[in-house]
Amino acid sequence: MKKINNIYLKTLAAIIVTIFASCGTDWLDIKPKGRFTEDDLPSGSLEGQVFAAYAGLRSEATSGLPYIAVHNIRSDDAIVGSSPGDFAAASPIYDDFNYPLSHWLTNSYWTGHYALINLTNNVMAAADSIGTATEITALNVGEAKFLRAWAYFNLVRTFGEVPLINFRIIDQASANVPKSTIAQIYELIDADLREAVAILPERWDNFPGRATRGSALAVQTKTFMARQRYAEALNSATQIINSGVYDLSVPYNMIFREENENSRESVFEIQALFDGVQDFGITYANRQGVRGSGELDLGWGWNVPNERLVNAFENGDPRKDATLLYSGSTNAPYGETLPANLPRPYWNKKVYTNPALRRQYGSRSGNWFNFRVIRYADVVLLAAEAANEVGGDANVQLALNYLEMIRSRARGNNSSILPPITTTNQGALRTAIRHERQVELGMENERFFDLVRWGIDVETLHDAGHTNYQTRNRYFPIPQPEIDRSGGVLIQNPNY
Repeated sequence: MKKINNIYLKTLAAIIVTIFASCGTDWLDIKPKGRFTEDDLPSGSLEGQVFAAYAGLRSEATSGLPYIAVHNIRSDDAIVGSSPGDFAAASPIYDDFNYPLSHWLTNSYWTGHYALINLTNNVMAAADSIGTATEITALNVGEAKFLRAWAYFNLVRTFGEVPLINFRIIDQASANVPKSTIAQIYELIDADLREAVAILPERWDNFPGRATRGSALAVQTKTFMARQRYAEALNSATQIINSGVYDLSVPYNMIFREENENSRESVFEIQALFDGVQDFGITYANRQGVRGSGELDLGWGWNVPNERLVNAFENGDPRKDATLLYSGSTNAPYGETLPANLPRPYWNKKVYTNPALRRQYGSRSGNWFNFRVIRYADVVLLAAEAANEVGGDANVQLALNYLEMIRSRARGNNSSILPPITTTNQGALRTAIRHERQVELGMENERFFDLVRWGIDVETLHDAGHTNYQTRNRYFPIPQPEIDRSGGVLIQNPNY
């Protein structure tokens, strides 16, 4: 059964979130810094605000369709999918890169991430105003800074220059600030992650999903890689690898089963709780679930794999059938046969829910399905890439070793497939590592931003038939409703 060992603790956390959510207007009335005292906070309420920030991760914007559209549909490996009507409306935006100045998905992405940032700023303002530092207060601040860094990393990758709000919002006017430079946004991200790395624990016993030192190091690795700071990225990734907290022991075809949520593969995972009575779920699986009928109507059917991803796998690579659900076929592991007349030939198998749980919970929505945001395999491949880019015989060998770790797990006991990569040529090894990221992390929201940081996004997307794509499409326009509300304080991104 799902999450048997953790269900009580997750329920307790959800109850705490509910208590504080019910007092949401009280948090908006907190006195400004310097006038807030410890007496204003009931015992445990700072941690309650941290739980509220984690609840912010469960929003549609941060773990539902807006996130999927921004992070994955824009890649060369996927298309909008869904019904003909939805496809006709959204494909010009996310497949053909005709970004409008206002669209509900990207508008929601913006507001949802700033809502998360506001929740984290509340934690830090309250902790700062109390003035009495304790170990748990420091940990709570570390968690908040991790979440704020994650939110800003998403925003800076998606919009470029954005407003930097690192203070508690007292009123709407205080939030109306101009955009900061990309360098300034990264300064805040770097500072937040340094503190999170220094204070967060390697593990939270009995509290899966809370930010750890490994989570912070993983995001730090990603931010360094986005800026081609390879030596620093290698250092951060190596700390994760050497920690002994994570490994590749879960077979690839089991990683995305409900029984392996919060496994040793998971570095950062958004928690979902839905059992037919309690609903603290997320929509990540539902928005991508098979758009069928009856018992096989599992979701909205957005974000579907295309032939380019299908053809990327080497012959015999078991990861192909662990990534793709096939219309017109009987699919492992649950033996469900998808009709041949579904609107798409392929679906994202990494959100495929257990039919026994669907029956148990009386729902086909998949709202109980956790979102694996960062896997250990992602970190290992980033370490391989960084080592190869730093160069030198020792680092090249390190890159080969890390690459082989991933391929070895994928091939399992079948030595006739996925032979070890042996080239020591930097360019050839770079190509091999990039290919490995494509197939290992297929449909996991990494591909588009990988193409951008490699500087091959235009040529790759054009080769995939997305010829409207230009360098400016790395960034969305600032949502027009935000421009309008700012009264001219926010300036639109160039070329829009």
